[in-house]
Amino acid sequence: MTLAEEYEGYLRNELRVADSTAGTYCAEARRFVLWLEHEGFDVAKVNAANIEDYVRSRGTNAPLSSRTVARIFSSLRSFFGFTKVAGYRSDDPSADLDRPKVSRHLPEVLELSEVDKFLQSIDPGTPFGLRDRTLFELIYSCGLRVSEASELTLGQIYIKEGVLRVRGKGDKERLVPLGEEAERWLRLYLLEGRPQLTKSTRSEERVFLNNRGEGLGRKGMWKRFRGIATKADVNGKIHTLRHSFATHLLRGGADLRSVQELLGHADISTTQIYTHLDRRDLEKAHEAYHPRG
Repeated sequence: MTLAEEYEGYLRNELRVADSTAGTYCAEARRFVLWLEHEGFDVAKVNAANIEDYVRSRGTNAPLSSRTVARIFSSLRSFFGFTKVAGYRSDDPSADLDRPKVSRHLPEVLELSEVDKFLQSIDPGTPFGLRDRTLFELIYSCGLRVSEASELTLGQIYIKEGVLRVRGKGDKERLVPLGEEAERWLRLYLLEGRPQLTKSTRSEERVFLNNRGEGLGRKGMWKRFRGIATKADVNGKIHTLRHSFATHLLRGGADLRSVQELLGHADISTTQIYTHLDRRDLEKAHEAYHPRG
């Protein structure tokens, strides 16, 4: 087994990181190990200067964005963390490197009137319309990621208690309250819509189903969002509903820690971007309405 394969097993089986993260980190590790072999370096003797040389070599053909450099550094820090655990090294050379700062773009957010316009443009008179109304209501009302909504199963719904047990990144679970509107649509969909989408020949535990009675995937959700947004004349992406959930909570007076828990963010700094977004709204209001704005 190669070093890169050992590392992949460590990520997936021991740390149980999300598939997307494991895929990114493993791809970076394989690329780095190939560079080491080409340059004749031993992973046990690589130092910080060697790592910087590697990063510079990645930008030979085209300049790297700060985000790409940050991803490479994060991946290598994870990789060298593994080499310590696995006994290949006793130190971590990547710890001496300064991680580049990445500028964060503020996420798009819909106004409450736009969310209402979007949701009300969905015709719940058919099983698919009822599914879509419930799906997007849950994403907005519960702040779900698209993957979380796609993978939501019947066993994760506690409708009497009014909560969902959501499995997020890194297989971490959190309880999210439904809210009256989301609960009303979910009850209606489970009672009247979903039974018409199931197929007698298959057993499917996922909540949201496609026309084959299978779980509705992320691509299907994105396609439905685009169609409805176009019809409603609302600009945004499906993830905009989650951003709107967080921003509307903070505007309503929710504290940052509560929003962090509801979103399933491991680091509160990720949640803090929504406070910057709200501050931008305040600046716009000041500029528009204050006599010295």
